[in-house]
Amino acid sequence: MGIVEPLPGTLPVVSDTQYPDLTAEEVTALGAVPGLPDEAFEHDGLITKRHVRASAFAFLRPQPGQLLWDVGTGSGAMAIEWCRAAERATAIGLERKQVRADRARRNIERLAPGLVTVVDGEAAETLLGLPSPDAVFIGGGVTDGVLKGCWEALKPGGRIVAHGVTLETEALLAAQYRSHGGTLNRIMIDSVDTIGRFLSWSPARPITAWAATKPEAVG
Repeated sequence: MGIVEPLPGTLPVVSDTQYPDLTAEEVTALGAVPGLPDEAFEHDGLITKRHVRASAFAFLRPQPGQLLWDVGTGSGAMAIEWCRAAERATAIGLERKQVRADRARRNIERLAPGLVTVVDGEAAETLLGLPSPDAVFIGGGVTDGVLKGCWEALKPGGRIVAHGVTLETEALLAAQYRSHGGTLNRIMIDSVDTIGRFLSWSPARPITAWAATKPEAVG
């Protein structure tokens, strides 16, 4: 191994020595593009899956210095990926279950230290007093009150994405689509699984996704 002197300097090499016992830890490189493997996060199974995260970020469009609200943060995956995707981006994760809030904090410490703040409590109550977001992702706890509160707090030109898997949530998202426009899609993903010695497709639960941009203020 050669140890090079900092430049500018007078010597090209300070040391050129054999180190037979030198060890190094092998790590997996995680890029900044959203869509990290689910295994990169500690989670209990309730996580916005990799392909769904990538789809959501196509509408959220992380930008430098902007703030995301991640409502129902769970593992913190969406908030973490937002912060990794753009320089100086920050996020606030809202989570009502203490065990998940603590898990999100552990993931944040590993993957986006100092960039995400986790707030404990019911979303409808904890929204009050928070700084206005440039983007909002609602992955859990979708209610009419939460949707309205997030839309009102969202800055003009801000982006919102909300996901749901129940018929009740789907009806709420359809109502938001009628009121604010945007896009309303259903995401269905099949993954290969085994049946005995054969391979077959295993469908995930369909996700209804509403995405919209808040109009810029007029005048």
